[in-house]
Amino acid sequence: MEDVAAAKEMFTDSAGDDRQFLRDQIDDAEATIAELQAELRVLLLPKDPNDDKNVIVEIRGAEGGEEANLFAKDLYDMYTRYAERQGWKQEVLNADPSDMGGMNEVIFLLKGDGVWSRMKHEAGPHRVQRVPVTESQGRIHTSAATVSVLPEAEEVDIHIEESDLKIDVYRSTGPGGQSVNTTDSAVRITHLPTGMVVAMQDEKSQIQNRAKALQVLRARLLKHEQDRQAAEQSEARRGQIGGGNRSEKVRTYNYKENRVSDHRIGLTLYKLDKVLMGELDDLVDALTADERARQLAEG
Repeated sequence: MEDVAAAKEMFTDSAGDDRQFLRDQIDDAEATIAELQAELRVLLLPKDPNDDKNVIVEIRGAEGGEEANLFAKDLYDMYTRYAERQGWKQEVLNADPSDMGGMNEVIFLLKGDGVWSRMKHEAGPHRVQRVPVTESQGRIHTSAATVSVLPEAEEVDIHIEESDLKIDVYRSTGPGGQSVNTTDSAVRITHLPTGMVVAMQDEKSQIQNRAKALQVLRARLLKHEQDRQAAEQSEARRGQIGGGNRSEKVRTYNYKENRVSDHRIGLTLYKLDKVLMGELDDLVDALTADERARQLAEG
């Protein structure tokens, strides 16, 4: 700042080439100061308490029948590819395939640097517009799948009383109800105070399924408590998933136009094929920039 002030004084008394040189120096210095001030304001923003946490992602087919389940599988594949690009580790906690190769539900854990900050904006209903494989007339249908992104919670973050749990065990089943296990290894845990239910059947061991169910339950309870606290400090806000209705969308994927549109920030990209291959950075960066701009505007 002092150098700029000195240069401005010299500029007043200068002429010719010296004057233009000083003008350029002042302009460059003021631009640098503005950039540094902007960076400082971002650094001074409150830290997200979940920034250092891994995430649990839940994807479910919503409105649209089997086409919604197929789209849920496409979203899962997209996030898997994105995770590979980011160098994150992935672990499937539970998967419920649908009859035609889609996903009724898939729950997976992502571990790595910046997972929460890069994935948190993916939460909400995602809408797809395309010709389903089940459509014989070639008509475009609209379907939806829901994505929930939860910060992984440790036992120190959320304490669960054993007396608050109702635990049922049952026999695992595959698509169409065909038995895939001859023992009661599947686990369903109900958290009585909130009514939250988590079911796991991927593992052959009842103990392993119980541990995974508790892992997901802790994440849901942590997010529930964080949302409750945030609602007390600001206007009550809607949950991430909403009703899964097509009109409550955060993003639309239009296959015919190779278009993906994020409705929260009004961003449209004509590279859906690349996005589905895991090239999500343009969307993620824009959502992050929008979040920072809103935080700065709020104070």
